[in-house]
Amino acid sequence: MTDFIVAIPARYAASRLPGKPLRLLGGTPLVVHVARRALAAGAREVWVATDDGRIRNALQGTEVQVAMTSERHASGSDRLAECADIAGWADDALVVNLQGDEPFAPPAGIRTVAETLASSGAEMATLAVPVDDAATLFDPNAVKLVRAVNGDALYFSRAPIPWPRDAFAQSRDVLPPGQWLRHIGIYAYRAGFLRRFSTMPPGYLEQVESLEQLRVLEAGHRIAVALTPEPFPPGVDTPEDLARAEAILQAQA
Repeated sequence: MTDFIVAIPARYAASRLPGKPLRLLGGTPLVVHVARRALAAGAREVWVATDDGRIRNALQGTEVQVAMTSERHASGSDRLAECADIAGWADDALVVNLQGDEPFAPPAGIRTVAETLASSGAEMATLAVPVDDAATLFDPNAVKLVRAVNGDALYFSRAPIPWPRDAFAQSRDVLPPGQWLRHIGIYAYRAGFLRRFSTMPPGYLEQVESLEQLRVLEAGHRIAVALTPEPFPPGVDTPEDLARAEAILQAQA
């Protein structure tokens, strides 16, 4: 089994759901649910990188380690780069970046992204899922991607890619099967590349699409993409998402 660390960025001041990591889901803070998923995946270490002592306090008594990081970080990757230095990870340590709003992230998916990085030799790895409905394909909040034959990402976009010229000239309501992939926002990288990534200037493509992963491709690095072995339910970004997650949790009880 691949040896890996899971690191969870958890910023308190989320714009759409302030205090999101501490919002209760089934009576337990959201960040604790996410950390439990990481532990269930078999990570040798689970870290939460946060900027707020209340989040640190919520994790007391768990197996999770906490890194207190700056409030000024622009992204979760920047926060995890500081976490890497606080934790003292070796440059070759394999780190999975699990978003702090994924309380139902499947452990098999977390393991798969780590295994994909280890087997591919790429600088980064991530996951995708097939798209089979037009609403998702044309939703700019659902990020699409295309892959090379070796599984590496060629491009990520908020637009529908690839664009089947002839088929879409006839209709955009019925999708031919098997042509599109939606990105799942989980990443794996070596700690050394995580540190390098945090110092790389944003590229033109990243700024145009508002997609941080394009910085890696534009700089000429590889991102290996695997299909997730299990679905990733939507994360929690809004009060409505939290209510939906509560309903899912009660249905599982």
